[in-house]
Amino acid sequence: MSLRFTVLSSGSTGNCTVVKTDDATLMIDVGLSCKRTDELLHEQGLSGSSIDGILVTHEHSDHIKGLGAFARKHDVPVYANEKTWEALQKHVGKLADEKRIVMDTGEAKDFGDLRVESFGISHDAAEPVAYNFYEGETKLSVATDLGYMSDKVRDAISDADVLVLESNHDIQMLRMGRYPWNIKQRILGDKGHLSNEAAGEAMSEVVTGNTRRVYLAHLSREHNQKDIARMTVQDVMESNGHFYKESELQVLDTYYDRATAWDQVREKSIIRL
Repeated sequence: MSLRFTVLSSGSTGNCTVVKTDDATLMIDVGLSCKRTDELLHEQGLSGSSIDGILVTHEHSDHIKGLGAFARKHDVPVYANEKTWEALQKHVGKLADEKRIVMDTGEAKDFGDLRVESFGISHDAAEPVAYNFYEGETKLSVATDLGYMSDKVRDAISDADVLVLESNHDIQMLRMGRYPWNIKQRILGDKGHLSNEAAGEAMSEVVTGNTRRVYLAHLSREHNQKDIARMTVQDVMESNGHFYKESELQVLDTYYDRATAWDQVREKSIIRL
Protein backbone atom coordinates (compact mmCIF):
# COMPACT_ATOMS: atom_id res chain seq x y z
CA MET A 1 0.00 0.00 0.00
CA SER A 2 1.38 3.41 -0.99
CA LEU A 3 -1.16 5.93 0.36
CA ARG A 4 0.74 8.76 2.03
CA PHE A 5 0.28 12.44 2.73
CA THR A 6 1.83 15.60 4.08
CA VAL A 7 0.08 18.65 5.52
CA LEU A 8 1.98 21.53 3.94
CA SER A 9 0.25 24.15 6.10
CA SER A 10 -2.70 24.30 8.46
CA GLY A 11 -4.31 27.28 10.16
CA SER A 12 -6.04 30.58 9.51
CA THR A 13 -3.08 31.86 7.48
CA GLY A 14 -3.34 29.07 4.92
CA ASN A 15 -4.29 25.43 4.42
CA CYS A 16 -2.87 22.92 1.98
CA THR A 17 -2.43 19.14 2.08
CA VAL A 18 -0.97 16.70 -0.46
CA VAL A 19 -2.19 13.10 -0.75
CA LYS A 20 -0.17 10.69 -2.88
CA THR A 21 -0.18 7.12 -4.17
CA ASP A 22 1.87 5.43 -6.87
CA ASP A 23 -0.72 6.51 -9.45
CA ALA A 24 -1.88 9.97 -8.34
CA THR A 25 -0.85 13.09 -6.44
CA LEU A 26 -3.66 15.36 -5.29
CA MET A 27 -3.73 18.60 -3.36
CA ILE A 28 -6.48 19.71 -0.97
CA ASP A 29 -6.85 23.50 -1.19
CA VAL A 30 -4.19 26.08 -1.97
CA GLY A 31 -4.52 28.56 0.87
CA LEU A 32 -0.98 29.89 0.57
CA SER A 33 0.57 32.00 -2.15
CA CYS A 34 1.66 30.14 -5.27
CA LYS A 35 5.28 30.92 -4.44
CA ARG A 36 5.06 29.56 -0.89
CA THR A 37 3.18 26.48 -2.07
CA ASP A 38 5.91 25.76 -4.60
CA GLU A 39 8.55 26.15 -1.90
CA LEU A 40 6.83 23.72 0.44
CA LEU A 41 6.29 21.19 -2.36
CA HIS A 42 9.98 21.38 -3.23
CA GLU A 43 10.92 20.79 0.41
CA GLN A 44 8.76 17.65 0.32
CA GLY A 45 10.37 16.36 -2.88
CA LEU A 46 7.59 17.41 -5.24
CA SER A 47 6.93 20.08 -7.85
CA GLY A 48 3.81 21.81 -9.08
CA SER A 49 3.95 19.77 -12.27
CA SER A 50 3.56 16.57 -10.22
CA ILE A 51 0.09 17.59 -8.96
CA ASP A 52 -2.68 15.77 -10.84
CA GLY A 53 -5.59 17.73 -9.36
CA ILE A 54 -6.68 20.21 -6.69
CA LEU A 55 -9.66 19.41 -4.48
CA VAL A 56 -11.36 22.48 -3.02
CA THR A 57 -13.13 22.31 0.34
CA HIS A 58 -14.68 25.80 0.26
CA GLU A 59 -14.08 29.35 -0.90
CA HIS A 60 -12.62 31.06 2.19
CA SER A 61 -9.32 32.80 1.49
CA ASP A 62 -7.24 30.63 3.82
CA HIS A 63 -8.13 27.71 1.53
CA ILE A 64 -7.99 29.28 -1.95
CA LYS A 65 -5.57 32.23 -1.74
CA GLY A 66 -3.13 30.75 -4.26
CA LEU A 67 -5.55 28.48 -6.11
CA GLY A 68 -5.93 30.41 -9.36
CA ALA A 69 -2.26 31.30 -9.73
CA PHE A 70 -1.08 27.78 -8.90
CA ALA A 71 -3.59 26.07 -11.20
CA ARG A 72 -2.69 28.36 -14.12
CA LYS A 73 1.06 28.14 -13.58
CA HIS A 74 1.13 24.34 -13.41
CA ASP A 75 -1.90 23.63 -15.65
CA VAL A 76 -3.67 21.63 -12.92
CA PRO A 77 -7.39 20.71 -13.00
CA VAL A 78 -9.51 21.94 -10.09
CA TYR A 79 -12.41 19.99 -8.53
CA ALA A 80 -15.24 21.63 -6.59
CA ASN A 81 -19.02 21.41 -6.33
CA GLU A 82 -21.29 23.81 -8.25
CA LYS A 83 -22.02 26.19 -5.39
CA THR A 84 -18.35 26.43 -4.48
CA TRP A 85 -17.47 27.15 -8.12
CA GLU A 86 -20.01 29.98 -8.11
CA ALA A 87 -18.47 31.40 -4.93
CA LEU A 88 -14.95 31.04 -6.36
CA GLN A 89 -15.58 33.04 -9.53
CA LYS A 90 -14.36 36.42 -8.31
CA HIS A 91 -11.43 35.01 -6.34
CA VAL A 92 -9.47 32.67 -8.62
CA GLY A 93 -9.49 34.49 -11.95
CA LYS A 94 -9.77 32.80 -15.32
CA LEU A 95 -9.29 29.06 -15.60
CA ALA A 96 -9.65 27.04 -18.78
CA ASP A 97 -13.05 25.34 -19.00
CA GLU A 98 -11.48 21.89 -19.15
CA LYS A 99 -9.64 22.61 -15.88
CA ARG A 100 -12.87 23.51 -14.03
CA ILE A 101 -14.35 20.18 -13.00
CA VAL A 102 -17.54 19.76 -11.00
CA MET A 103 -17.37 17.17 -8.25
CA ASP A 104 -20.71 16.98 -6.47
CA THR A 105 -20.91 16.71 -2.71
CA GLY A 106 -21.07 13.03 -1.84
CA GLU A 107 -19.51 11.99 -5.14
CA ALA A 108 -16.57 9.58 -5.35
CA LYS A 109 -13.91 9.78 -8.07
CA ASP A 110 -11.08 7.43 -8.94
CA PHE A 111 -7.63 8.74 -9.75
CA GLY A 112 -5.84 5.56 -10.68
CA ASP A 113 -5.49 3.54 -7.48
CA LEU A 114 -6.70 6.45 -5.32
CA ARG A 115 -10.42 6.86 -4.64
CA VAL A 116 -11.61 10.23 -3.35
CA GLU A 117 -14.97 10.73 -1.65
CA SER A 118 -16.35 14.11 -0.64
CA PHE A 119 -18.89 14.68 2.12
CA GLY A 120 -20.73 17.76 3.33
CA ILE A 121 -19.75 19.62 6.50
CA SER A 122 -21.18 22.54 8.50
CA HIS A 123 -19.35 25.82 7.93
CA ASP A 124 -20.29 29.34 6.85
CA ALA A 125 -19.48 28.82 3.19
CA ALA A 126 -21.50 28.09 0.04
CA GLU A 127 -21.31 24.28 0.16
CA PRO A 128 -18.27 23.19 2.19
CA VAL A 129 -16.94 19.65 2.04
CA ALA A 130 -14.25 17.42 3.49
CA TYR A 131 -12.64 14.36 1.92
CA ASN A 132 -11.92 10.69 2.44
CA PHE A 133 -9.12 8.97 0.51
CA TYR A 134 -8.96 5.24 -0.11
CA GLU A 135 -6.34 2.94 -1.54
CA GLY A 136 -7.73 -0.57 -1.27
CA GLU A 137 -8.75 -1.00 2.38
CA THR A 138 -6.59 1.91 3.55
CA LYS A 139 -8.48 5.06 4.58
CA LEU A 140 -7.31 8.62 5.24
CA SER A 141 -9.85 11.25 6.36
CA VAL A 142 -9.18 15.00 6.22
CA ALA A 143 -11.86 17.12 7.91
CA THR A 144 -11.47 20.72 9.08
CA ASP A 145 -13.65 23.84 9.29
CA LEU A 146 -16.37 21.91 11.08
CA GLY A 147 -18.97 23.90 12.93
CA TYR A 148 -20.02 20.75 14.72
CA MET A 149 -19.62 17.01 14.37
CA SER A 150 -22.81 15.88 12.63
CA ASP A 151 -23.86 12.25 12.47
CA LYS A 152 -23.08 12.30 8.74
CA VAL A 153 -19.53 13.53 9.26
CA ARG A 154 -19.02 11.16 12.17
CA ASP A 155 -20.04 8.22 9.97
CA ALA A 156 -17.85 9.43 7.11
CA ILE A 157 -14.61 9.67 9.11
CA SER A 158 -15.15 6.71 11.42
CA ASP A 159 -12.56 3.93 11.40
CA ALA A 160 -9.96 5.82 9.36
CA ASP A 161 -6.40 4.52 9.53
CA VAL A 162 -5.23 8.12 9.87
CA LEU A 163 -7.38 11.17 10.57
CA VAL A 164 -6.61 14.86 10.09
CA LEU A 165 -9.17 16.60 12.30
CA GLU A 166 -9.83 20.20 13.22
CA SER A 167 -9.05 21.21 16.80
CA ASN A 168 -9.34 24.94 16.30
CA HIS A 169 -9.64 26.61 19.68
CA ASP A 170 -9.68 26.33 23.43
CA ILE A 171 -13.12 27.60 24.44
CA GLN A 172 -11.92 29.61 27.44
CA MET A 173 -9.03 31.17 25.52
CA LEU A 174 -11.46 32.20 22.79
CA ARG A 175 -13.99 33.66 25.22
CA MET A 176 -11.28 35.65 26.98
CA GLY A 177 -9.54 36.68 23.76
CA ARG A 178 -9.51 40.02 21.98
CA TYR A 179 -11.87 39.12 19.11
CA PRO A 180 -15.18 41.03 18.94
CA TRP A 181 -18.11 39.10 20.39
CA ASN A 182 -19.77 38.59 17.00
CA ILE A 183 -16.63 36.87 15.69
CA LYS A 184 -16.45 34.71 18.81
CA GLN A 185 -20.08 33.73 18.29
CA ARG A 186 -19.32 32.78 14.68
CA ILE A 187 -16.39 30.56 15.70
CA LEU A 188 -18.36 28.92 18.51
CA GLY A 189 -21.48 28.42 16.38
CA ASP A 190 -22.67 25.44 14.37
CA LYS A 191 -21.11 26.89 11.21
CA GLY A 192 -17.83 27.93 12.80
CA HIS A 193 -14.92 25.80 13.97
CA LEU A 194 -14.47 22.69 16.13
CA SER A 195 -13.06 23.29 19.62
CA ASN A 196 -10.48 21.08 21.32
CA GLU A 197 -13.22 19.64 23.50
CA ALA A 198 -15.45 18.87 20.51
CA ALA A 199 -12.50 17.29 18.70
CA GLY A 200 -11.92 15.04 21.71
CA GLU A 201 -15.57 14.04 21.79
CA ALA A 202 -15.47 13.27 18.08
CA MET A 203 -12.30 11.21 18.46
CA SER A 204 -13.98 9.21 21.21
CA GLU A 205 -16.62 8.16 18.69
CA VAL A 206 -14.67 7.69 15.44
CA VAL A 207 -11.29 6.31 16.55
CA THR A 208 -11.15 2.53 16.44
CA GLY A 209 -8.48 -0.11 16.84
CA ASN A 210 -7.56 0.48 13.21
CA THR A 211 -6.76 4.16 13.78
CA ARG A 212 -3.02 4.72 14.07
CA ARG A 213 -2.69 8.50 14.17
CA VAL A 214 -4.78 11.66 14.50
CA TYR A 215 -3.36 15.00 13.38
CA LEU A 216 -4.86 18.04 15.08
CA ALA A 217 -5.37 20.69 12.42
CA HIS A 218 -6.43 24.29 11.83
CA LEU A 219 -5.31 25.42 15.30
CA SER A 220 -5.93 29.07 16.08
CA ARG A 221 -2.74 31.00 16.74
CA GLU A 222 -4.73 33.41 18.93
CA HIS A 223 -6.85 31.00 20.94
CA ASN A 224 -5.05 27.70 21.14
CA GLN A 225 -1.72 26.02 21.78
CA LYS A 226 -0.50 22.67 20.54
CA ASP A 227 0.10 21.29 24.05
CA ILE A 228 -3.33 22.42 25.22
CA ALA A 229 -5.03 20.88 22.19
CA ARG A 230 -3.28 17.54 22.63
CA MET A 231 -3.90 17.40 26.38
CA THR A 232 -7.55 18.35 25.99
CA VAL A 233 -8.43 15.74 23.36
CA GLN A 234 -6.59 13.07 25.32
CA ASP A 235 -8.38 14.04 28.55
CA VAL A 236 -11.77 14.00 26.84
CA MET A 237 -11.09 10.60 25.29
CA GLU A 238 -10.06 9.17 28.67
CA SER A 239 -13.13 10.64 30.35
CA ASN A 240 -15.19 8.80 27.74
CA GLY A 241 -13.51 5.51 28.55
CA HIS A 242 -10.87 5.54 25.80
CA PHE A 243 -7.72 5.17 27.84
CA TYR A 244 -5.10 6.89 25.77
CA LYS A 245 -1.90 4.99 25.05
CA GLU A 246 0.62 6.60 22.72
CA SER A 247 1.80 3.15 21.66
CA GLU A 248 -1.68 2.51 20.24
CA LEU A 249 -2.71 5.97 19.01
CA GLN A 250 -0.49 8.94 18.25
CA VAL A 251 -1.95 12.45 18.51
CA LEU A 252 0.22 14.67 16.34
CA ASP A 253 0.62 18.34 15.40
CA THR A 254 0.24 20.24 12.16
CA TYR A 255 1.89 23.61 11.53
CA TYR A 256 1.09 26.93 9.91
CA ASP A 257 4.70 27.60 8.90
CA ARG A 258 6.05 24.22 7.81
CA ALA A 259 5.00 20.85 6.50
CA THR A 260 4.49 17.66 8.44
CA ALA A 261 6.71 14.69 7.65
CA TRP A 262 5.37 12.36 4.99
CA ASP A 263 3.06 9.84 6.61
CA GLN A 264 2.70 6.36 5.09
CA VAL A 265 -0.86 5.76 6.22
CA ARG A 266 -0.73 2.00 6.84
CA GLU A 267 2.56 2.11 8.74
CA LYS A 268 2.48 1.87 12.54
CA SER A 269 4.65 4.97 12.83
CA ILE A 270 5.65 7.89 10.65
CA ILE A 271 8.43 7.34 8.18
CA ARG A 272 10.35 9.92 6.22
CA LEU A 273 10.25 9.28 2.48
